Amino acid sequence: MRFALKYFCLALFGADENSRVGSLIMDESFSDVKVYPAVGKKPSVSDADEIIGDCALKPIEGDKKAYIFDCFDGASATVQNKLLKALEEPPSGVYFLLGATSLAPVLPTIRSRVKLLEIQPFSEVQIAQALDRLGGDSRLNALAASSCSGDFGQAQAMVSGQWFKEILSAAQEICRADSLAKAGEVSLKYGDVKEKTQLLRQMQLIYCGQLKNCLSQGDISGSTFTRPALLHAVGAVNKALEDLNFNAGFSALLYDITAGIIRENDKWKKLLV
Repeated sequence: MRFALKYFCLALFGADENSRVGSLIMDESFSDVKVYPAVGKKPSVSDADEIIGDCALKPIEGDKKAYIFDCFDGASATVQNKLLKALEEPPSGVYFLLGATSLAPVLPTIRSRVKLLEIQPFSEVQIAQALDRLGGDSRLNALAASSCSGDFGQAQAMVSGQWFKEILSAAQEICRADSLAKAGEVSLKYGDVKEKTQLLRQMQLIYCGQLKNCLSQGDISGSTFTRPALLHAVGAVNKALEDLNFNAGFSALLYDITAGIIRENDKWKKLLV
């Protein structure tokens, strides 16, 4: 994403990557182009404050200034709201290039003020095949391909890191919770996990798989969860993915999901008796 945004910036400045300006942009050292956040960091309030202060200054070399903001879907509501006025009424010659792999965490007020350019990601099949060519566990490769939002680099990081296997195991344990006591237990156990988005995506895949099995077998009761409960589960996880950046307590979020599924399941089991 960061690399692609810098290429868009080349087009904005009419520069070739082999020219002086172009090479400086790609190296993130051109005076009139600032790239945020720092590599490996999350968008921060200090980033937003710095942009707001800097965009009021005139360009140094020409009549344009650009601010590239990678991982904008990782910016908190506070960061996004701080940038709202600058995005709504940027100073003359100032441009913002915001990159996001998902629109769900981006505030509607931000979305309404930008021109959206959607880039088709790699397909799951393409990513899984590329990972298989590099070797490794084909099942793990397939799971990474289905979870990386079309980002091959992210898929590579998943299959090469122990954290992804731990997330898969956590998701499976959470999705097996079939009582309120168990829901509370797993919510506390995994409330501090770092890879929150990936955990929710794996839960989503598990519930979708179970729902698919119910539908293919024409069975409303299911082995553990009823079909209505699984429909509720898929919707609840989708909503949680949208709300993730604006929810301070991940443990509470996990409990709301699992407890809601269990209550829905208990309700339908009584009706099906």
